[in-house]
Amino acid sequence: MHVNPDIFKAYDIRGLYPAEINEAITHRIGRAFVAYLGARRIGVSRDMRVSSPSLAAAFIEGAREQGADVVDYGMLGTDMLYFAVASDGLDGGAQVTASHNPGAYNGIKMVRAEALPLSGDAGIGDIRQMVSTDSLPRSARRGTVTSRDIVPAYLEKVLSFIDPPSIRPFNVVLDAGSGMAGLVAPRLFERLACRTVRLCFDIDGTFPNHEANPLIEENRRDITERVIREGADVGIAWDGDADRCFFIDGTGEFIAGDFVTALLAEAFLLKHPGSTVVYDLRASHAVRDTVERHRGTAVMNRVGHAFIKQRMRELDGIFAGEVTGHYYFRDFYYADNGFIPALLMLELMSKKNQALRDLLQPYRERYFISGEINTKLGGMQDVPAKLDAIEARYRDAALTRMDGLSVEYPDWHFNVRPSNTEPLIRLNLEARTPELMAARRDDVLALIRG
Repeated sequence: MHVNPDIFKAYDIRGLYPAEINEAITHRIGRAFVAYLGARRIGVSRDMRVSSPSLAAAFIEGAREQGADVVDYGMLGTDMLYFAVASDGLDGGAQVTASHNPGAYNGIKMVRAEALPLSGDAGIGDIRQMVSTDSLPRSARRGTVTSRDIVPAYLEKVLSFIDPPSIRPFNVVLDAGSGMAGLVAPRLFERLACRTVRLCFDIDGTFPNHEANPLIEENRRDITERVIREGADVGIAWDGDADRCFFIDGTGEFIAGDFVTALLAEAFLLKHPGSTVVYDLRASHAVRDTVERHRGTAVMNRVGHAFIKQRMRELDGIFAGEVTGHYYFRDFYYADNGFIPALLMLELMSKKNQALRDLLQPYRERYFISGEINTKLGGMQDVPAKLDAIEARYRDAALTRMDGLSVEYPDWHFNVRPSNTEPLIRLNLEARTPELMAARRDDVLALIRG
């Protein structure tokens, strides 16, 4: 059996179904996962994709063949699988999902005990080797399979982050994207006083309305129009496996993940003064400044959930945020979650009696960000030379090589970093005025693309 090595990514396994990932390959991945962990008891769940039930069944069969007992949690969001593995004390778990990718894709996200992620550097490479060479040890024992409903316990866990009666009756537009948020959001919001308009709540792996990737503007068209029409206080959208949520203010403007991180950091520091907040190095200075203003400790970190979670554990960080919409919580096993941010944002709005647009106004007047701009180069070999050229051009700045290259001046700063998988350079830049941001953005892009 030929296995395309490219399906083994930095943080998960993902490919086209059935050409790149299918039942036979997934069965072998299930065996390799158990063999790698030496696991006796694991959990398996799946998203709503049309191919997910058969792939989950194949993974479970492989895991049992390798001697592991399996708890089949059925259809869940990815963060619910993290909760299941950690709260039920399992040796590991796998979620069959391709996250925000189109319906033709599928894949697997994998964690070890305590919901610690497997990654290309820690586990996924070993599994790729076993799967590609079919070098799997035989097990004398066949594992069992049982079913369990984790949803009620999960709902109680996420609601424990807020005081539900304190939430004011805001007008909220919700877009589940036909994905796994449709399983959780109805049961969550019936516990709150908010008035909700619900879009794409029917769970449907064919994505009849739009793809479940709110980072792409066309996928936000429905919720944006509805927020404006309803005069809503906030719009909240989720990606396909519902481990990320995204916010839209009452004017229909999409909120950058750095600003969301800053507001969520404030929400935590109001409750837990002096705590540590971890943020990714692409982020606006709004995060650092907000944490310092509320007397917390802000710690910049390299991009990627494995690195973020590790740093949070080392520092006992209460919260971490990435600009891509992943938000991590110490009291949720240091894992990312797609519903806790929505609840915390509504609680912060309630405490201040402000719509999201009003909470954001101070940030929009002070921080001007480019958003992430990608430039494709001729090949991977071109990336180091580009980074060296940028470093030489801005050598009078404060320079950091934590992840790519970060360049810091008093009134503007930027980070350029290469993609893990393709010859791309990603630029994130910020300045104190919109004019300075545009000018410096164009200068750096001219150097990258020249």
